[in-house]
Amino acid sequence: MSSNIYFNTRKKFTIRRSMINIGTRLHHSIAPAHALKTAQNLLLTPVRSTSKHEDPVGLLRSTLMTSEGRLNTYQMGNGPVWVLSHGWSGSASQFFPLMEHIAKQGFTALAYDHPAHGQSEGRHAHLPAFVQAFDEIVDNIDDVVGIIAHSIGSTVVLESRHPKVQALPFLLIAPVLNYVESLYDTVGSSGYSMKLFGELIKKIENKYDYRLETIKPYKTLISRQQKTIIVHDKRDKFANFSTSELAAKEANTIDLVTTQGQGHGRVINCDLTLAAFDRLV
Repeated sequence: MSSNIYFNTRKKFTIRRSMINIGTRLHHSIAPAHALKTAQNLLLTPVRSTSKHEDPVGLLRSTLMTSEGRLNTYQMGNGPVWVLSHGWSGSASQFFPLMEHIAKQGFTALAYDHPAHGQSEGRHAHLPAFVQAFDEIVDNIDDVVGIIAHSIGSTVVLESRHPKVQALPFLLIAPVLNYVESLYDTVGSSGYSMKLFGELIKKIENKYDYRLETIKPYKTLISRQQKTIIVHDKRDKFANFSTSELAAKEANTIDLVTTQGQGHGRVINCDLTLAAFDRLV
């Protein structure tokens, strides 16, 4: 259900949105505690995607216990490590063809399922939990040499303050660089009570000591000194292409590779993405 909110691009008024707004506001006023619990289940429960790719030959599956629960990891190849971070309602399996390419180039590709995604533990998910899990994954790797991220996974790696990450090259695929604005816009356009949504945000902020207003992936990206390549489809319906285009114009450390007809998902394993990785190594 949450994907229908986070990835809803329709803006015009509808009766359904009006009814959602009335219903959630009324629920919040009559039974605030129950409304908050319902909001958590609705807005923070990602869709568990199923793999569209068979396990590649040589894929090693494992698990890692973290403060966010048991995370499933997937590893291919030998050599220095590239860590791959997927997006909301995605999974590590989306990267399997790209991981095969990385392995063929003499590197180890290590992907993982975020909390409450794929085969990892958890029911609810949000950005602070993603960042915490990512940092713990990186903590357990001695020779990480680069990061690849898709969609909201890009927000995660840009939010990380892990010392290992700061000096690494990034390959960002269809990144969400206006995370906070996009979050409020999409939840608001769904008709959901913004007062109730704000209360849910405050609950997460207090638990993780992580303020929403500090999340500024665009600003972090353009201030980075290390090389970043962005691969983004011009007609991406879910992540704003123009924001990636602006970032590439503003910072000389960022190169933008524009695709056509690859959308938000197929772009992960397209030829231009594989070529972008080769340029980084």
